[in-house]
Amino acid sequence: MPVIEDAKELHGDLIRLRHDLHRHPEIGLHLPRTQEKVLQALDGLPFEITLGKETTSVTAVLRGGKAAAGGDGTHRPAVLLRADMDGLPVQEKTGVEFSSQADGAMHACGHDLHTSMLAGAATLLAEKQHLLQGDVVLMFQPGEEGCDGASYMIREGVLDAAGTRVQAAYGMHVFSSLEPHGTFCTKPGVMLSASDGLEVTVLGAGGHGSAPHAAKDPVTVAAEMVTALQVMVTRQFNMFDPVVLSVGVLHAGTKRNIIPETARIEATVRTFSESSRLRMMDAVPRLLQGIAAAHGVEVHVDYQEEYPLTITNEDETHTAEKVISGLFGERRLSRWATPLSGSEDFSRVLAEVPGTFVGLSAVAPGADPATSPFNHSPYATFDDGVLADGAALYAELATSRLAALAAAA
Repeated sequence: MPVIEDAKELHGDLIRLRHDLHRHPEIGLHLPRTQEKVLQALDGLPFEITLGKETTSVTAVLRGGKAAAGGDGTHRPAVLLRADMDGLPVQEKTGVEFSSQADGAMHACGHDLHTSMLAGAATLLAEKQHLLQGDVVLMFQPGEEGCDGASYMIREGVLDAAGTRVQAAYGMHVFSSLEPHGTFCTKPGVMLSASDGLEVTVLGAGGHGSAPHAAKDPVTVAAEMVTALQVMVTRQFNMFDPVVLSVGVLHAGTKRNIIPETARIEATVRTFSESSRLRMMDAVPRLLQGIAAAHGVEVHVDYQEEYPLTITNEDETHTAEKVISGLFGERRLSRWATPLSGSEDFSRVLAEVPGTFVGLSAVAPGADPATSPFNHSPYATFDDGVLADGAALYAELATSRLAALAAAA
């Protein structure tokens, strides 16, 4: 297919951009250097560019040359392609030649590949601008990792950046394990879990470790809470509609013979249906307050709603599967039977417009995906060999979907 060959010609440029971004990761909503690199990649291309006001986002609109419009010039077909740009607070330990030069920061989730692939797609689409039967919106998004950057861009109008609401949206995410090298992954319906945060502070009364009866020990109460949360999940929720609760922080005290005043628990909660998510919001505080009352201590429970379920549109997922099969062959396509328990703020976009999310394995060729370090690991590596394929898929998804939308108009 011509788009694949065109993408391969960009491969060297995509590698250079990806390595540059990887060496200089930025975290959160403000990524000034990354934004600058994206703008350099778009420089000279016929995009209408808007920069974020609250974040360092980049929105770029390409006007297709063959698009029909209504009498008022509006209602042109439009699709959106999204890439996230931020890194993680992880100290890199991969040992690759282009390792992070930023202490305590790393592109451990492959967002440097996403950004590079979408920049490559921008070039591919610009070269075919005269053939596009509608407009393409590129969404370069900061703050995916826990900062809800998609919400900022939606509030600032990314879905309407072309002058009319986009009619389809596509995101992509690379993985450093799970599937063999170069495999594209899809799933209609619930593809990724919802993610919520739990912060708990147990308030007791400090004292001497030799006389616990004269204090109110928050440590033992917190320990009981951790266990009780796991038991609650297995006894109050359907095993076929799973809930995953993992405690990542359990902290109390300063010395072994001092009973502290407080203990703190922090956990992540993953659910795969809205009903289970709502039940957890009610059940967790009730359980913890009951345990605290039984021990005569106080507890503060902060249940934080974070990212909703990532639910892909069935028709758009089938569209993506046809494009993948047409470009790369069916052997490169894997349809997941079950969702992944990771979460994504691209869910915000998919809640607004029909679209889908595609996984792409960047496991090194020949490596065992079952034992390769997963995303977010300081040892996670992502192979450059998928960059051209990702750029080609982005471009072809936009081109083919615009053609279908124009034909149906």
